[in-house]
Amino acid sequence: MTTSKDQTKQLLYDQFIRFLHVYENHKDTEIEHFLSVAQRESIEKIPQHLTAVHMIDCIGKHEPINNTGIAEAMNLSKASITKIGNKLLEEGFVKRTKMNDNKKESYFRLSPQGKKIFELHERLHVQETERFYRTLDKYSETELKVIHQFLQDSSINIESRSNEGE
Repeated sequence: MTTSKDQTKQLLYDQFIRFLHVYENHKDTEIEHFLSVAQRESIEKIPQHLTAVHMIDCIGKHEPINNTGIAEAMNLSKASITKIGNKLLEEGFVKRTKMNDNKKESYFRLSPQGKKIFELHERLHVQETERFYRTLDKYSETELKVIHQFLQDSSINIESRSNEGE
């Protein structure tokens, strides 16, 4: 016998899958928009993934910052940050430095190319944030807390499944 709660769970699951598909399409559009704005502004090279752009943003806001600091600020695993950081280093968007008082630990700073990406992202991020907040305006404080908990739990679940394959 299917309960009302089971039916609601199925509706949520179906909507979550729909959200993932819609987001996947939007993600491609978002990076294309970012690329087109970058091209108009004569920025020749940019990362191909939004998480990498967001890591550049995090570094730009907190530099110098180490892997642990980035992982905490972005709420991602250190393994994910290491992987993305190595790619950004390889592509020339960031530089790795050592602090004078701590020769063991590496810190990230933006390269000149990374700074261009950071500045562009800052401008576009303000627009996206305002759009997202307008969507949330229709929810009560209690509903927003439930949405937050759901997104947090879902992110942890997805990230742990992704890291299992590494």
